Amino acid sequence: MSSAAPRFDRGHTDDLMTFLAASPSPYHAVANTAARLEKAGFRKVEETDAWDGTTGGKYVVRGGAIIAWYVPEGATPHTPFRIVGAHTDSPNLRVKPQPDFGREGWRQVAVEIYGGPLLNSWLDRDLGLAGRLTLRDGSHRLVNVDRPVLRVPQLAIHLDRGVNDGMKLERQRHMQPIWGLGEVHEGDLVSFVAEEAGVDAEDVAGWDLMVHAVEAPAYLGRDRELLAGPRMDNLISVHACVAALAAVSALPDLPYIPVLAAFDHEENGSEADTGAHGPLLGNVLERSVYARGGGYEDKARALAGSVCLSSDVGHAVHPNYSERHDPTHHPRPNGGPILKVNVNQRYATDGSGRAVFAAACEKAGVPWQSFVSNNDMPCGTTIGPITAARHGITTVDIGVACLSMHSARELCGSEDPHHLANALVAFLEG
Repeated sequence: MSSAAPRFDRGHTDDLMTFLAASPSPYHAVANTAARLEKAGFRKVEETDAWDGTTGGKYVVRGGAIIAWYVPEGATPHTPFRIVGAHTDSPNLRVKPQPDFGREGWRQVAVEIYGGPLLNSWLDRDLGLAGRLTLRDGSHRLVNVDRPVLRVPQLAIHLDRGVNDGMKLERQRHMQPIWGLGEVHEGDLVSFVAEEAGVDAEDVAGWDLMVHAVEAPAYLGRDRELLAGPRMDNLISVHACVAALAAVSALPDLPYIPVLAAFDHEENGSEADTGAHGPLLGNVLERSVYARGGGYEDKARALAGSVCLSSDVGHAVHPNYSERHDPTHHPRPNGGPILKVNVNQRYATDGSGRAVFAAACEKAGVPWQSFVSNNDMPCGTTIGPITAARHGITTVDIGVACLSMHSARELCGSEDPHHLANALVAFLEG
């Protein structure tokens, strides 16, 4: 790694814990990412403004997505991009438009299931409420009730003697949290959240609210070699990407334009204006080229020479279910970031991409592993294939190996977050 680039260590994982706790929603994750970029000298630009071709760091925010890039001295209109991609959203329970209801003297909150969570992991947990409020003037206000206010109570074993032989949760009936006792009054929840946010309930025109577990991230194990926490899928990657971008923005003579692309709505297919399937990244890259005096030919040349690392968590081998994994590919915690491969293009990696990733890890001095699914198991997917197909950019799928993916609380090796960040720095350096 370049002598000018910082090398991340265990302190990076400590900082990740702070980032996870402070980012209970995609909107909070974006706000925290923007604050870190501002500290590194980046400035926000609005999509509705004309852009200039000046050098330096810039970023765009749209809802739960953020795109940031750094234009080094000497960059031409056709200078290629080096992109690190991730997503800000996680599977959870999200508040419905008419949230106030109840039964049998209990006050409850109506929620909808977002993405593909492990439903049982949300049972009997102390839950908070977070997200954003949209006010009548069109502005937004973040809100984070980071204390126990909600709970999805499980049925006692005395009333379901066969529960340990197989539990079936109905999404509509069994996943609605309680938050108090008494009569139900329409508008109670919004009034409560508005007060927490310091605004008048009458000024709230809309909301995007979601439930989160309030238990703090923590080191686990005799030697603290593991990390447990919420929303690791995929804030581990968002945190590593912003750390890497901030680090390389301080380096001279960058041969590429480094880019961070953190999208929303990956967990339900990326079909949104803030998702990887939307126009946001393409618009930013195109406008960046044009702002530096380029045209269509320059954009085509820049994209043809660009590479993207799509970073998302993957599966570590589970000691209690090792037969569910490929028999020759068993990624382990603290074994370094994983290279994710699927020949049916659920991941975008090919042999050329493997070479790029291997070179970055070698340059960074970090170990790495390969992941491929068991042939009898369906394979998940990421923003990687979407990015490759939509923009014609060579894309490589990577990530950190973890257990309990899509749980309210996930688990990974405590060394892997800084291994990932160091590999991303080496990649962005070129």
